[in-house]
Amino acid sequence: MKNCLVAQSGGPTAAINATLAGVIKGGFLSPDIGTVYGAVCGIEGVLNDNLINLNTKFCDEENLKLLIQTPASYLGSCRKKLPAPDVDETPYKTIFSVFQKHDIGYFFYIGGNDSMDTVDRLNDYAVANNIDIKIMGVPKTIDNDLPETDHTPGFGSAAKYIAASVREMAQDANVYDLKSVLIIELMGRNAGWLTAASVLARTSDNPAPHFIYLPENPFDLEEFLSDVLKKCDEIGNVVVCVSEGIKFADGTYVCESTSSGLTDVFNHKNLSGTAKFLENAVRERLGIKARAVEMNVSQRCASHLASKTDLDESVAVGQLAVSYALAGASGEMMTFKRLSHSPYEVTVESKDIKKIANLEKTIPSDWITRNDVLSPFITYIKPLIQGEPNVIYKDGLPVHITR
Repeated sequence: MKNCLVAQSGGPTAAINATLAGVIKGGFLSPDIGTVYGAVCGIEGVLNDNLINLNTKFCDEENLKLLIQTPASYLGSCRKKLPAPDVDETPYKTIFSVFQKHDIGYFFYIGGNDSMDTVDRLNDYAVANNIDIKIMGVPKTIDNDLPETDHTPGFGSAAKYIAASVREMAQDANVYDLKSVLIIELMGRNAGWLTAASVLARTSDNPAPHFIYLPENPFDLEEFLSDVLKKCDEIGNVVVCVSEGIKFADGTYVCESTSSGLTDVFNHKNLSGTAKFLENAVRERLGIKARAVEMNVSQRCASHLASKTDLDESVAVGQLAVSYALAGASGEMMTFKRLSHSPYEVTVESKDIKKIANLEKTIPSDWITRNDVLSPFITYIKPLIQGEPNVIYKDGLPVHITR
C-alpha cells in the first residue's frame, strides 16, 4: 500500500475543489492507497514539505459536500515554474525526497497549462531516475485552453456566471433613454472562450452583447468605433464584450498603454485595462457616454452560480485520475471526449502530457467572426452550463469550508 498526494496550482475556479473532492474520493475507495495527503500551495508545498493529512477531515461526507461547493483552491495555489533538471536538479531532489519520506506512490496535480509543464518535468525526472511513482495531471482552467480535451473543468461554471451577469447588465444598460456604450472586459489572454460565452446572454427581447471581440482575431480600433457608432445610431444602448487579451495587428495588447507591463514567472504579461481604454476611446472619439466593467476574479469564484454539469464532471475526472494512476498511467492528463451534443454525452480518457503542456487551444476560426460568435460555438457550450447544484446555505449565504 502506498500513499497519494494531491496539489492545486494556478488560478482557482468554482470547480477546482470539486476535482480535489474527486481525487480524495478515489483515494478513499482504493484499498491500494493509505493516506491521502494534500500539498499546501501547490508544488511549493511539496518543496517545503508542507503536507496535510486529508483523511481525517474528509472521512466526513458532509465536509466533502461542502468542499465541492467551495470556490478558490482549498489547498492553496502557486505559480511556480520548475527549472529544467539539467539546469538545476536541486528542486527535483527535494521534491522526490519528500515523496519518499511520506511513501507517496501517486501524485496528482490539478491545474492548467503551466501546471501541466510541472507534471511533464516531474514525470520525466521520475522515468530518467527509475523512480516508481505515478504522476498525473488533472485539468482545471476557466480559460478552456488546454488542448486534447473537449473542455476543462471550471469553464462551464465560469461561462454560466458570465452569461448570467452579462444578461443582467444588459437589462441595466437599457434603463435610460440616451445613447450609451457598456464595455465588459472578460478574462482570456490568447483564447477567447470565456468572452465568447457571453453570447449565451442574448434573448429574443434583448440581443446583447451586440459585439464580441476575441483575441483570436486582430483588433482594429477604427472598425470598433465604426461598429459602435452605427449600432448606437440604430438602437441607442450598446453592450460590448471584449477579452482582456485582444491585440492589434502588430501583436500589441490593446491594454498595454494602461497596464503595468509586469510579467509573472512564466513570462505572461499582466493584462488589465482593455475595457477602460475602449471606454475612453468611445467618449473622446465619438462623444458617447461609455462605461467599462472589468469582471475580474468574480468569473472564477462565483460558486453560487456554478454549473451542475461542471461540478459533476469535475468530481468524476478527479476520481478517475486515481483509477488511471492505479492502473499504471503516468505522465498523462485526464481529458474529456465529446460523444454527442444532444443529448449531451462525454467520456473521460487520458492523453500524453507532452501533447498538452505549454500549449494552448483557441476557438476554431469557423466558429467566430471579426466581432461575433457563430452557432457552432453555441451548440458546443450550451450543455456545459446546464443544471444547478443543491447549494448548502446558512443565514441566507452559501457555506464554504476552510483548511
